Amino acid sequence: MITYEEHRLRSLVDEGRWIELLGAYRQARAAAVALDLAEGDLTGRGLAGGGAKVPAWAVAAAQTRAGIATAALGHLIAYAAPPEVAARLFDADGGPGTAAGAADHDAGPLWEVLATRHTWRRLAPLLGPPPVRRLVAQTRVLLGEDLSRGAEPDPEGVPLLLEPWESVGRAEGMPVRDYLRQGGSRSALLTLPASREGLARVELPEPGARLPGQPATRALAELAGWARTVCVRGPAAAAAAQLAPGPLVTGGYLPFALAWPALVQAGIADRAHGAAHGRLALWRVLTAMTGAQRPESADRAEVRALVARMRCFTWDDPADRLRHLHLALEDPATGLSWAVSGSEEV
Repeated sequence: MITYEEHRLRSLVDEGRWIELLGAYRQARAAAVALDLAEGDLTGRGLAGGGAKVPAWAVAAAQTRAGIATAALGHLIAYAAPPEVAARLFDADGGPGTAAGAADHDAGPLWEVLATRHTWRRLAPLLGPPPVRRLVAQTRVLLGEDLSRGAEPDPEGVPLLLEPWESVGRAEGMPVRDYLRQGGSRSALLTLPASREGLARVELPEPGARLPGQPATRALAELAGWARTVCVRGPAAAAAAQLAPGPLVTGGYLPFALAWPALVQAGIADRAHGAAHGRLALWRVLTAMTGAQRPESADRAEVRALVARMRCFTWDDPADRLRHLHLALEDPATGLSWAVSGSEEV
C-alpha cells in the first residue's frame, strides 16, 4: 500500500522539487536520530521524557522504517539533485541531527554517490565538512581526476593523483561502485586470485618465522579486518606458507598493479565505507612498509621504489567463499614479507 507520504515524495521527485526533498530528508534523519536517543531511554522516561515506556521492539521497528526511508531518499538526492542541493546533505544548517555524516549510506555512502556524479571543480566550493571533502576528493582521484593542483593537500599526504600502478590497477578493476538512480549499485567483486588462469601447482617452502609487532602488519590488518595477516623474515612464499591451506597450492607471482584493485576493495568493509577508505588504508600499509610512521612523513619516492621492487605472490584456496583475498607482499630490500589471507560471504 502506497502511503500519502510516499505519494508526496514521488510527486516532488517527478517535479524536480529538490529543495523540498532535502527538507523531507532532514526531517526524516532528525526523526531517526530522535529514535536512536529514545532507544537509550527505554527503561526511563520514554519518548517524550515523561510518558509511557516504549517497548524495545517498537523503537527498533520505527528505527528500521525511518532508517531505510531516510537512506533511500538521501541516495536519490546525492545521485540526481543538482550539486548545489546535493552537497547540502552534509551541511548542519538544517538543525541538530539533520546533516548526513560520513557513515550515512544506502547502497553505499552518500558522499561516494555524490562524488561519482560531479567533478571536484563543481563540488569543491559546495562541500563544508572536512571529512566529507577528503573522502569526496579521494573518490574523484580514484575515478581518474587529477587533483594535485586543484585541491587542498591530503592531511596524511596521500597523493591526489593516481600513481602509475594505481592507474594500471584501475584499468583492470574499478573499485568504486557504479550507483543507480533508483538505489543499489553495480560493482565488481574484486577477489584475488580472481581465477586460476596463469597460476600453477606450487610447493611452498617452510613457513617463515613470524615477526610480531610490525607496524605494517597492523596497517594491513586494519585494511582487511576480515582476513588474517602475518609478517615473516623471508620470501613471499614463506609468508604465504603461514596462511595457506597446505604446502601444495595453486599459485603464482603477479605485478603489484594487478593486486591493487583487490587491496583497495578489501578496505570497503561494508556499505558505510567507500573505495576512498580502501585507498587511504592501503597507502598507510605501503608507508609502514617503508619504515615511515604515517603517509605524510614518507618520501613518495620511497613508496614508489618499494612498489617497483616488491614481489607479490597469490594462491588459491579450495574453501574460498564469494569474497576472498590471498596475497603475500615481499620487500627484497629488507628481507621481510607480509601475507594477508581471508574469505567471507558478502
